[in-house]
Amino acid sequence: MDFVTLMIKLLKSLSVVGGFGVGIILLTVVIRVLMWPLGVSQQRSMRIMQTLQPKMKAIQDRYKNDPQLMQKKMMDFYKEHKFNPMAGCFPLLIQMPIFILLYTSLMSPQFISMAGDTSFLFINRLDSTLKTSAGISNDGTMGAAKYDTFMLNKTAKVYFNDGTELDSVKIEKPNKALSIQGDLIPGEPIDFKISLDSLDLKFSQLDKIQKAEVKVTNMQTKESEDATFERKDGILINSMPSIPVKNSLHYDVLLLIVLFGLTMVFSQKVMMATNKNQKIDPAQQAMQKSMNTFMPIMLTATFIFIPIPAGVLLYLVVSNVFQVVQTVVINKQMDKEEEEKKQRIDDDIVAKAKKIEPKE
Repeated sequence: MDFVTLMIKLLKSLSVVGGFGVGIILLTVVIRVLMWPLGVSQQRSMRIMQTLQPKMKAIQDRYKNDPQLMQKKMMDFYKEHKFNPMAGCFPLLIQMPIFILLYTSLMSPQFISMAGDTSFLFINRLDSTLKTSAGISNDGTMGAAKYDTFMLNKTAKVYFNDGTELDSVKIEKPNKALSIQGDLIPGEPIDFKISLDSLDLKFSQLDKIQKAEVKVTNMQTKESEDATFERKDGILINSMPSIPVKNSLHYDVLLLIVLFGLTMVFSQKVMMATNKNQKIDPAQQAMQKSMNTFMPIMLTATFIFIPIPAGVLLYLVVSNVFQVVQTVVINKQMDKEEEEKKQRIDDDIVAKAKKIEPKE
């Protein structure tokens, strides 16, 4: 069982209560809760870095003409203060594989055939991207545009010449196993072909194949159609009727992209606000402010041009909201710890102070 199948099964188990939209939200919360200790470590690291920034800048200025010695002095400085400058990057590095896996899962034929048309709140389809074509699954006709791409489901039902049949035959590399003979002309039948070698069967079984039934998915429209491929020499072929489709803008996905940008900006502002009492170098503060403005704009613009499924955008929006709550809670806890530490130091100073007896 691969990771995509495991992710889909996990989403399915989390979707028992309120569907796959709720499942994605619960998945986000579970992941962020599990990563809470890393979030604490990240924010502690940021606060320590802000405290140490003046000394770090002094080292950089003093040894700016000797980069190697400056690097050594900085490493010694980090070691002395038990500070890891990469600690703040760990949560992002851990989230990236989860993001890629969720993206792959929601774009996979398994999810599309199982729950691709699932709606949630204002989202019409969890697998839809910003600009996709409209397609109706299981109507026997494939909606297609000229440059659409197609892929197979992971398994096929195979029929043999002796009258026997075999269910759930694995297809090797389903995203590459299907090819088109000739040009794709929307409105005319699409000639699909599959090499027999794509089926995970013994050589003796391959020779006896008569036909195979497998689901074909248009990766642009997310439309899926059941297709019967007949044996012809060393390949399986199918001629599927098609109708031309045009791209349309999905405003629900556009709203999700906007929400992602807004929640990210708000998250950055909360982070800056919680650190306003910390002493930050003006140059670093200006650079941080510039990054906090640039990053949300850059990522939001990227999602406009790169097809991201609505379900993945939902994950990102909920993750940003969780980040805001986490930042506020953790910073309040750290403020409380620092206040208690300061109070203990003051109490120790008072306790150790010499008592002066009044003169008679």
